[in-house]
Amino acid sequence: MSTVLQLAIVLGIMVLVHEFGHFAVAKLCGIRVEVFSIGFGKRLFGIKRGDTDYRISVLPLGGYVKMAGDNPGEAPSGDPGEFNAHPRWQRICVALAGPFANFILAIALVAAMYTVHFEKQEYLAGPAVVDYVSPATAAAKTGVHPGDTVVHFDSIENPKWEEIAIHSVLNLNHTVPFSFIHDGQRTDSTLFIASKDSPDKFTLDSLGIIPRMQAEPIKILRVVDSTPAQRAGLQANDVIASIDGVTLHSVGALLDYLQDQAGKPADLRILRNGQTLPIALTPELSDSGDGTKAYRIGFAPAPVPVIVEKLPVGAALTESWTFFKKNSLLIRDVLAGMFTRHVSVKMLSGPIGIGQQVHEAIQMPGWNHIIELMAGISINLGIFNLLPIPILDGGMILFLLIESLFRRDINQQFKERVYQVAFVCLLCFAAFVIFNDVTKLGLFSKLKP
Repeated sequence: MSTVLQLAIVLGIMVLVHEFGHFAVAKLCGIRVEVFSIGFGKRLFGIKRGDTDYRISVLPLGGYVKMAGDNPGEAPSGDPGEFNAHPRWQRICVALAGPFANFILAIALVAAMYTVHFEKQEYLAGPAVVDYVSPATAAAKTGVHPGDTVVHFDSIENPKWEEIAIHSVLNLNHTVPFSFIHDGQRTDSTLFIASKDSPDKFTLDSLGIIPRMQAEPIKILRVVDSTPAQRAGLQANDVIASIDGVTLHSVGALLDYLQDQAGKPADLRILRNGQTLPIALTPELSDSGDGTKAYRIGFAPAPVPVIVEKLPVGAALTESWTFFKKNSLLIRDVLAGMFTRHVSVKMLSGPIGIGQQVHEAIQMPGWNHIIELMAGISINLGIFNLLPIPILDGGMILFLLIESLFRRDINQQFKERVYQVAFVCLLCFAAFVIFNDVTKLGLFSKLKP
């Protein structure tokens, strides 16, 4: 129930801001707004000012705006205050206002957060330096080595690790251009991104190349009881200088190395109080927390370096605009990838999937995660509503543009039929994404004997 409540609050804010955009521009254009409701369903209470009933309704899941004459398929009555009685350019502005309100909200949320707390892991802000290459993978066949820098991936020149992760998901089970710098020389190659799991389970480990997350070797923060690390005598603040002669700089690289060695005994070189100590241990299979097992040593690492600062308003807006562009282009790439069959429809999430993400973000420390997620949802809502599908704002804009081109209104009966078909299609789409969410929960696999 807490997840449902959290989702209702987050989506409610997004929808309310969207509807307020329509409301504000409609008022500016002189269109009569009959109802501005916070929530849906039966009216609980409110106040009427002028022509508008400002109300609180029983279901607090966003809100809606009811404009005079704004009913699909309804012919104009001649009332000058009706939506359809106004020039087409004004009606287009009203339709655009909702999505643009979502975009403004996303930029404002992220910018406000960055003026208080801007945090980013250092390795995500710099070049994509490789820490470890897993043998017998497609990446290893390209000739890339630890210490090399990835300088081209898919369509991105000089990519960051975050961009490599995003474009990997967009090209699962496809080959992409891949270039790296080794010993000062650029090598141009290709990389096949193999994946048997759903896109939401894909990680950079699957590529066979692990990012270098820091310049220093791995530091132990805490040793877990009853593990190989404790039995071998490892202590907090120890630094793992090397394992079997290999120097690694992230736990991800260490874990991949252990899986590649399949549990073989390992020789560690530990830095402790200025001394180098040899320690031998044998990794053990343990639960990974997702139903799988992996070889582990048994310690919690020190966190990787992060950049934390308070940005001035101008810099915060610049970073927020970068966030907005990155997420908008990602949505564009996902939609384009679905048409070219590069991206699986399993990437789509409905209310259940969004609810899980909201709940997880709220459980994380600090406000960063939930604010960035809210901004991302707001961008998604705005772009989704701009799609040229009847019933959505984009569909209304498309009809108005066609009418402007031919300088006459489209037949009302034809419009009504189109809206009916579009409504059924949206219902089918909603059912599909909900089914998609349920399959990701693994409920059907749990029913198998």
